[in-house]
Order: sequence, then structure tokens, then C-alpha cells
Amino acid sequence: MRKIKPEFEFKGTFLGLIGNLKAFEQKRRFIDKDLNRSWDYSVYQSIKNLPSDQLNAEQQEMLDIIGALREEIEAHAPKEIIVLDLHTTSAHGGIFSITSEDDMSIRMAIELHAPVIMGMLDNISGSSIHFFDGENMGISTTAIAFESGQHEDPQSVNRAIAAIINCMRTIGCVNAGDVENKHDEMLINFSKNLPKVNRLIGKYSIRHSGHFEMLPGFQSFDRVQEGQLLAHDGDEAVYCRQDAMILMPFYQKMGEDGFFLIVEEERAPLNS
Repeated sequence: MRKIKPEFEFKGTFLGLIGNLKAFEQKRRFIDKDLNRSWDYSVYQSIKNLPSDQLNAEQQEMLDIIGALREEIEAHAPKEIIVLDLHTTSAHGGIFSITSEDDMSIRMAIELHAPVIMGMLDNISGSSIHFFDGENMGISTTAIAFESGQHEDPQSVNRAIAAIINCMRTIGCVNAGDVENKHDEMLINFSKNLPKVNRLIGKYSIRHSGHFEMLPGFQSFDRVQEGQLLAHDGDEAVYCRQDAMILMPFYQKMGEDGFFLIVEEERAPLNS
């Protein structure tokens, strides 16, 4: 294990923000609308000038986050922005990253030493990647999301820290020689038996909110077979449509996505 050298130097500006605060305080996924599905530029345009008393909890938080970023952009005038959106999941299983189809997004995700999920943006809407990966902030921005593990797993925090540090190394904020090996080792060891690059092939959208129940025991990256019973949505049985791996099976009280299905990607993404 290498120690950080005394002449350690950080290049750039680092801004850390905590999201979903009101919902977190109440141990809920959201108060009025899922913040993870609220990042729509047209929605932002329609609410950005509204008074606070006309905003719901997630809209206010969205404006607060964007406002904080704009303040940093004005203060430091960066040439580009990298957004790393950190999450945990209700289900146990592996860690993974979600990317756009942008080359830089894929390169960053690969360096996190966790499975990469491509094609997610075609099957969900309003994610932070939809909003930030592009020019919506008035400056070139690249975004990825990183799922560091199950909500209550104490190691999820350590894996998130490792992802932050590896991301900073990848984009040149820190020199590779100044980063401890343990950050690579932690992520590599946790995901060593998982497929490296995957593509989303479908999701199940919950039809009866509050009455959806996954069968117990599923974890992300578990293999499932066509015709296998996966859940009950109200009185309806939900069967798997094809052989695949399950991702983020729904084991919480609020949300709209029952589970996702992925397959290992046939083509390798960029490696340089």
C-alpha cells in the first residue's frame, strides 16, 4: 500500500453535494416525486423562476443543486465539468456504474473497476445523466452514476469513497502515484466475478403502486430465466421475459421500477 506523498497536489475544483435530504430524513425514497427521475431540462426551465412556495420538495432541491454548481462555475470558470452521481440500492448484489454512450463517460466508468451498464438512459427518463451529460450547464459536462451497494451495508460508503478517488485519478485531478492501491483493490475484489460490460435490455414498470412485491432473495446480477416468476404486481404474476441477469430488484416501498434486465455486452467499449 502506498502512502500519499507530502507533495500531493490537487488540480481542479472539487464540490461535494448531498442530495435527497428531505426524503432521507424521513427514510423515504422521495417526498413528492422521485428526485432520480426529475432531471428534465424542460421541467427546470419551467420552475427556475417560481417562488419557493410553489415548488415541491424535489423541485426545490433540484434548483438548489443547480444553483450551487452555477456558483462554482462562475467563481472558477472551469473548462469542463465531471459529475459523479453516487447511489445505493435497496437490493444486495454487485456494484456498477451507469453511463451514457459518450466515450468519456465510458472511459471513466471502466476506471471505477465495476461493471458498466450501458443503454440505461434509453429505458428511464429524468436521471442526472440525462441532465448533466452535455451542455445544459453552459459548459461541456460528462456524467456517470455509480451504485456502491446496498443502503444499509457499511462498506457501501467505503466503495463510494474509492469511486470518487479513482474518478479524480482518471480525470487528472490527482496523480496516479499519489493514490493508495486499496481503492482499486476494494472495487476489483467486490466485482471480480461480475460481467464487466453489460447492456440493459428491458425493465419492468410497476403498475400497482404500493402493491408490488418482488419474490425474496434476488440480488443484482443474479441470472434469471425466461418464464421464471419474479414478482407480483397487485394480483398479477410477473414472469421473466427472457434469459438475462436481474438488476436493482425493488425491495423498498416507493418507486416505479420493479427491476431491470441486462445481458453481457458483446462488443468491448473503448479501453483507452
